[in-house]
Amino acid sequence: MSLVASPDAMYRLLIQSVVDYAIYLLTPEGVVANWNPGAQRAKGYSAEEVVGQHYSMFYTDAERLAGLPALNLERARVTGRFEEQGWRQRKDGSHFWTSVVIEAIVDEASGTLLGFCKVTRDMTEQRRYEQELLRAKELAEQYSQEMAGLSQFLDSVIANIPASVIVQDARSEKILLANQQAERLFGGHGMSMIGLLPAQCPAPAIADYLGQQLSRGARSGRAFAAETRVDTAVGSRTLRSRALLCNNGKGHSDYVLFVAEDATEQLAAHAQIHHMAHHDALTGLPNRTLFSDRLTQALLRGEEQGKLTAALCLDLDNFKNINDTLGHAFGDKLLRALGKRLRAELREHDTLARLGGDEFAVVLTGLDNREAACNTARRLIAAISPAFHIEGHQFSVGVSIGVALSPDDHLHAEPLLCYADMALYEAKRNGRNRFECFHVGLDVAARQRRLVETDLRTALHLSQLQMHYQPVVDHHRGCVTGYEALLRWQHPQRGMIMPMDFIPIAEETGLIHDIGIRALNLACQEAASWDSEQTVAVNLSPVQFRDANLTHIVALALADSGLPPQRLELEITESVLLGNSEENVQTLRALKALGVSISLDDFGTGYSSLGYLRSFPFDRIKIDKSFVHDMCESREAMSIIRAITELSNSLMIKTTAEGVESAEQMRRLAAEGCSHVQGYLYGRPVPASERLIRLSGEVL
Repeated sequence: MSLVASPDAMYRLLIQSVVDYAIYLLTPEGVVANWNPGAQRAKGYSAEEVVGQHYSMFYTDAERLAGLPALNLERARVTGRFEEQGWRQRKDGSHFWTSVVIEAIVDEASGTLLGFCKVTRDMTEQRRYEQELLRAKELAEQYSQEMAGLSQFLDSVIANIPASVIVQDARSEKILLANQQAERLFGGHGMSMIGLLPAQCPAPAIADYLGQQLSRGARSGRAFAAETRVDTAVGSRTLRSRALLCNNGKGHSDYVLFVAEDATEQLAAHAQIHHMAHHDALTGLPNRTLFSDRLTQALLRGEEQGKLTAALCLDLDNFKNINDTLGHAFGDKLLRALGKRLRAELREHDTLARLGGDEFAVVLTGLDNREAACNTARRLIAAISPAFHIEGHQFSVGVSIGVALSPDDHLHAEPLLCYADMALYEAKRNGRNRFECFHVGLDVAARQRRLVETDLRTALHLSQLQMHYQPVVDHHRGCVTGYEALLRWQHPQRGMIMPMDFIPIAEETGLIHDIGIRALNLACQEAASWDSEQTVAVNLSPVQFRDANLTHIVALALADSGLPPQRLELEITESVLLGNSEENVQTLRALKALGVSISLDDFGTGYSSLGYLRSFPFDRIKIDKSFVHDMCESREAMSIIRAITELSNSLMIKTTAEGVESAEQMRRLAAEGCSHVQGYLYGRPVPASERLIRLSGEVL
């Protein structure tokens, strides 16, 4: 599977990288469901010790006795959020002051409580700072009137104490106060900053930074804010600072207050979130969101510069087979290796993105002509052609590419990408491992397919689909032994529509599942009403084999109609056995266990293999009408018919030749030992009501 990394996986990765916050989930009953590194760091417990325990283990005995854990969860459940600050206990018995938030997680669709998210932050140091400042303020208020200015300053400090705090005398420029965090960042080695000028700080970079920020604060009429990268005593940090001039009670400027918050981790987290929101987690390439932005910007630049811009849609051929055979982890490694190969073929200013699964897209900018985009598509296909070597496995994959250009095809990003996707679909239709450029005819064809899809849904709803029956004749006995049920669509405006004009679209859109069930049920019900033991053959699409309930669907059709299983024959093509062959063979065996017959249709026209006949005991092999049509003029066609009939007779498998239209064809088929025939010589497909009427005048 295409393995696109989900939003849930990205957020789990982000939470596991957080070490400053304890973040964990609780079940609706309050049991701890997971435990991030921040929680282990804050509380001392490992995940193995906590996960599965009730979260009340972090409360004191008195709090548990008072029922506070349950009460807090109830408040979160009722109001959506519980928040408080208080003391909590670590594993070693020590206590720390925390800010606790518990949020209820509710399923929006059903209103069901899924659990709680609990976030705990160690606020011990901040509380100590605040308590120290409060005590300093209380002491200052006891001093004489000349200390009143300091009291006003302390009020400002309390209001602005997110992190480091420095107070400078406005006249002498000496530092009067520096809290513990400030001295850790700017002093270092236990040195006190009190009484120093900013220029006397030991590190020149710190001295320049503090001198500049304090000087700007002293000159500014209001708080001066800045965000600066600084080489501090504990390393390079990003500081968000504010500096302001504080006046004493007499209106004179006495102090410069400087407050700085360390925003390094916050900015890194924001950068990581931004990157994750715009890049594919598996390959590291831009995702669909960033690709759309890049394409829009490229279109604007192209219009300004008079250059062409190309959008390319890429899709791996048969990637699902690799995932199914070797597993999704192996498929992920292939996608990463593929991304590197593709990126190496592009210019630096081109964009390669992974849109999801095995779908990639490219923006080519500044092109002079259409051929430049075509040449790039050829290079990308060639780059994927060499075999990949992964974990001892060697294999090759192909890639199909659709190309659309602006301004030739469209001026805007979304339609241009849509056109490239149409061209990609055309490349797959024309054989895969190739590229196609968009042209207007593809848009017309896509609109026609959408119209057919819409009408098909209506046809299913209004019962416009019906079955016609063509006789299958045993020429040795001279009688009709059964009928092939052929689907027809009676469209109210377009008249009778043949399967070749709507079945491929039904397979693309998934409607084939509903259509197949309708066809099977109609054929069984109508055949059950015949006053004979003649069989009815129903075609199964390869797409229907992806439905795990196929055997149950067939059994239900037989039960509902009352048709004996031995009168139902299911026709499949060789393509059913190409993908997931073992799984599909198991499905065929389950179908045969119901008592129905299995026929291999169009034998010899596709990927014929004698291994099919060995892996599964088919009841009938059908010779394609193309061989019958050419048998009288083509020695090769006659040889193929002879080989099929001899093989079938040796395996005691019935053969039916399709498309028999002449007595000469009939004579030759009989001579080759073909057991059954089907074609216009004996009857055209007709509704069930006309089945006996049409045959009454024919001589078999």
